[in-house]
Order: sequence, then structure tokens, then C-alpha cells
Amino acid sequence: MGATASHLGKDLLSEYQELTFLTKQEILLAHKRFTELLSREDKNLPDPRAPTEAILTLPELKSNPFRERIVRVFSTSESRDGLTFEDFLDLLSAFSDSATLEIKSHYAFRIFDFDDDGTLDEHDLEKLVNCLTGETGDTRLTPDEMKQLISNILEESDIDKDGTVNLSEFQHVISRSPDFVSSFKIVL
Repeated sequence: MGATASHLGKDLLSEYQELTFLTKQEILLAHKRFTELLSREDKNLPDPRAPTEAILTLPELKSNPFRERIVRVFSTSESRDGLTFEDFLDLLSAFSDSATLEIKSHYAFRIFDFDDDGTLDEHDLEKLVNCLTGETGDTRLTPDEMKQLISNILEESDIDKDGTVNLSEFQHVISRSPDFVSSFKIVL
């Protein structure tokens, strides 16, 4: 991969188009934007990784309260830091208008599963609420409000009553939310 979109060969471009929910033009734009995130030295590497700090400067992520979790979930490095171009395409594909409800809800669940244990427990739900409401004194819920909200979420979502929300329970809740698909997107 080089510094310009022309370095994406036709075969690779076609393969990316088949494997993602992105159009050829979206892939070329993604490649251009990704390349802009790389240092001069990294542009010459065979499979460069854009650092998390650079990715978080993208206007499309800058104000997202889950920006760091998003990068972590889509990163294929062992340290979960930074993204390769293919990681970046996976991210954009999952957040594209063309991605299915199943794909979007799967990644939303992974983003909200802060401890990566495969369930949304009280701790994950509290972090989720804090991300959405902000963690400043005037927007933060009181401990009693937080406890009540988490109790309400679990009452509505925890079908098997094990005290957590698993992926299928989460997808069931999301399937009843008509705005989810249209709001879970990032457009370059």
C-alpha cells in the first residue's frame, strides 16, 4: 500500500469491495484518509498501522464518546492499538449505511462490552451510561439514579435473568429500535 489511492490495485480494490459494505469510491476515499494519518516513514511499510492518536483526530470520531473503544474493537494488533488499512475498512464497513442490523448490533455490543467478557454486566452498563451522559458533575447520574437505570435496562433486556445482557439479548432489544441502524454510522 502506498501514499496514493493509485497504489490500490484493481484486484485488491475489487476484493475489498466484495468483503465490505463499501463502494469503490468509498474504499478509495478511505485509503486516501488512512494514508493521511500515517507518518512519512510508515507510508513506506508493507502493512502500516495508523496510531490510535492519529485515528482519534478524524472529525468523524473526535466527538464520539466511544471513539477509543471503537479503535480498540476494530484493531487486530495484540496490543489493540492503532489500525491497519484493513482494520480501518472493517470499521467503516460496519458503520456504513449498507451494513446489516446484525453486523451493526454485533459491533455495538463489542464496543459496549468494556471488559471484553462477552456480556454487558452492571459495570459495562454504568460505563455505557457515563459515556452517553458525560462524566461531569452536572450531567453525571447520582448513584441511586444509576442503580435504578441499570435495573430498568436489565429488566427490559436480560431475558434469561442471569444479571447480564448477552449478544442475542442485545440484538433482540436493538431489533425493536428502528433508529439504531440509521444512527450507528460513520461517513467519511
